[in-house]
Amino acid sequence: QVQLVESGGGLVQPGGSLRLSCAASGSIFSMYAMGWYRQAPGKQRELVAAIARGGSTNYSDSVKGRFTISRDNAKNTVYLQMNSLKPEDTAVYYCNAVRARPGQLDDYWGQGTQVTVSS
Repeated sequence: QVQLVESGGGLVQPGGSLRLSCAASGSIFSMYAMGWYRQAPGKQRELVAAIARGGSTNYSDSVKGRFTISRDNAKNTVYLQMNSLKPEDTAVYYCNAVRARPGQLDDYWGQGTQVTVSS
């Protein structure tokens, strides 16, 4: 079992920055690939950024060049640095941890943190 707790959301003006954190507990954090997803009202949840166990990253086209995902295995934490925020970035942001094992997929979610970009 993995417990994920997000923090760092809030209200920010367009062009501003926020850093989201996701603290993990309950299992070996370094064994999991981590991701940030978001869901805006009336829309499906979408992948924003992901970081593999080895540190390789990928981003959705809509945030590439503006957002940066990173992980600190010593602190069991994954971060999402969000710069040049736009109103369309407004959503609930969720942290995800996933690990594939033979015959089993371990998939965990946090409770989400609200990010609102508005003037």
